[in-house]
Amino acid sequence: MRSLQLILVVFVLLSYVPPARSGLNIYIRRIFDTCWLLKGVCREKCTDDEIYNILCGTNFLCCISPKDMPTLFVK
Repeated sequence: MRSLQLILVVFVLLSYVPPARSGLNIYIRRIFDTCWLLKGVCREKCTDDEIYNILCGTNFLCCISPKDMPTLFVK
């Protein structure tokens, strides 16, 4: 009887599946979370060395490096 309980406990522990992160993998997500011709990244807040240029969707900012900004020609 004791071995039956032990076997049941082992089966219960083996049947447990830890939760995994679902959704797109990191490489596909990186492609869809980019902006500005794949030079920028969509984030809620830009880091100190990035600047905000346009919006990504409705609530994210397109953060890009200042060297990737286009030059503005002024007459």
